[in-house]
Amino acid sequence: MRAETRHQLKQDRFSKVTLEAAENAAHWSEEHKAKLIVIAIVVIVIAAIGFGGWYYINSQDEKASVELSTAVRTFETPVRPAGMPAQPGFDSFASAQERATAARKQFQAIVDKYPHTHTADLARYFVGLAAAQLNDNAAAERNLQDAAGSRNTDLAALGKFALASVYRSENKDTQAVDLYKQLIDKPTLVVSKVTAQLELAGFYESRQKPDEAKKLYDQVENSKEW
Repeated sequence: MRAETRHQLKQDRFSKVTLEAAENAAHWSEEHKAKLIVIAIVVIVIAAIGFGGWYYINSQDEKASVELSTAVRTFETPVRPAGMPAQPGFDSFASAQERATAARKQFQAIVDKYPHTHTADLARYFVGLAAAQLNDNAAAERNLQDAAGSRNTDLAALGKFALASVYRSENKDTQAVDLYKQLIDKPTLVVSKVTAQLELAGFYESRQKPDEAKKLYDQVENSKEW
């Protein structure tokens, strides 16, 4: 009973920390912030539950999970308003870029130290988000592509969704559309068909393709998922 209680407490603690970090992880893309917040929250909860048993089986993943909790806390640390000095006893950053730089270093350290763990898979995703926030698109692509190729279908879907936004910022329209269509064809709990359709429709609107966007909006309106 005590072992089960410790297990549950640790899993709850990890879930709470990663849930709170999800909002900050989404800040790298203001255009899609609301959608990414919801999706990130869901996928991380699933990941925490799914990986929970692994933490207690593999000592490396156990250590990695502790460091991941620290890294996501860094990613959720408040950013001070411009001109406000740091307050003693309260962690904060002067800018979102400063925070992303610090968090990225911590996430990357997890990937480097525990490359074959499930926790490292999740850390790579966060490295990608931090890199995108820092406008390091090459690193963002590399890490989000790793996440997109994960055997965890939920993490893979989130990786594709975030990667599509990076492609959009680089005007790699063909790649972005392909990822959205993959998500539409094979929806998951974290990226539903409707979510992918709406995102692709918004993309078409931004590219002055109203007819293509209307087709998708009509599909969504007639969808039972809506």
